[in-house]
Amino acid sequence: MTPTPPAWFKSSYSGNDGPDCVEVAISPPHSPSVHIRDSKNKDGARLAFTGGAWSEFVEFAAGR
Repeated sequence: MTPTPPAWFKSSYSGNDGPDCVEVAISPPHSPSVHIRDSKNKDGARLAFTGGAWSEFVEFAAGR
């Protein structure tokens, strides 16, 4: 059985006029994690975070 590839998306704050962006993918519910990659190098290095760590980062980045 071949695993389903992650569905990558860009932030709604990212413009479409430039290639510099970070993309995010959420893994399936059975092993929740958040994956990050550089849109300019889709086959390059990726980071993975637990759902809790990602939530803490987003909260911090939002200044709450």
